[in-house]
Amino acid sequence: MGAPSELGDFLRSRRAALRPEDVGITPHPTRRRVSGLRREELAMLAGVSITHYTRLEQGRALSASDSVLDAIARTLRLTDDETAHLKNLSRPTTARPAAPRAEQAGPSARQLLAAMSEVPALILDRRNDVLAWNRLGHALLAAHLPADSPGTPATRPNVTRMLFLDDRYRALYTDWHDEAQLAVASLRLIAGRHPDDRRLTELVGQLTMQCDEFATRWARHPVRTCTSGVKRLRHPLVGPMALSFENLVIPGTSGHRLIAYTAEPGSPSEAALRLLASTTAHTPNGFSPALQTPESTPLIRRFRGS
Repeated sequence: MGAPSELGDFLRSRRAALRPEDVGITPHPTRRRVSGLRREELAMLAGVSITHYTRLEQGRALSASDSVLDAIARTLRLTDDETAHLKNLSRPTTARPAAPRAEQAGPSARQLLAAMSEVPALILDRRNDVLAWNRLGHALLAAHLPADSPGTPATRPNVTRMLFLDDRYRALYTDWHDEAQLAVASLRLIAGRHPDDRRLTELVGQLTMQCDEFATRWARHPVRTCTSGVKRLRHPLVGPMALSFENLVIPGTSGHRLIAYTAEPGSPSEAALRLLASTTAHTPNGFSPALQTPESTPLIRRFRGS
């Protein structure tokens, strides 16, 4: 993920997405070979010399001022996230890629996670490795994996990898395509902030090689952050749920986040979540079955009133 190449690819993708008509240019019906903006058109509209813009797109001018970058961003109609990404790519770090370092959730964060007994929650690092989850978070998202799998880096799940390469995890999401797009866009943003993160580069490389769907989405350069929203799930034990989530950055860490899920009070999703909590309370080590079992059937019937 070399920054100059990433910068050029990102700018070209955004030029291609903006039609000349969108910015008041009437294209000649026979002389135009590209559907998006040309370099010289973008430079003119942004008030930047074509030479300077070309050098920027080619990765040969990595000291552009904020005013120049803001002018380009306005012309390309970039979102706030995309503008921040443009600036990150325009000023890459000169440090050598750091050696991979195993992340760990802090003791106080783990204590908080364990105390959230009625709320599914997990802690992720910036690469989306699962550092820890509570009993209900494990049961909601990855009951087919051992409950202690986040404990060591060798067995630690990664939710982005699972979304594209783990069929059971993928099947949880009713709106999988939307979820996949958001996951790639969020990962793009993080990759722009941390171009020297070797473990992150390895993750992107693995997903690009092993999943055509990821590779196609990654090549489009989506960029977006996500701090809250709704996840629509099809849980194999308790059925469909619509859960709100909050993505909270943990201060004093290298980008760790606590993600917690809640259901609307009185909703069927809340009932399903309570049912799931009851099944985990009756299983050793909080390991919830991924499918309905004979042992769980009486409990499910009691909650459903059947």
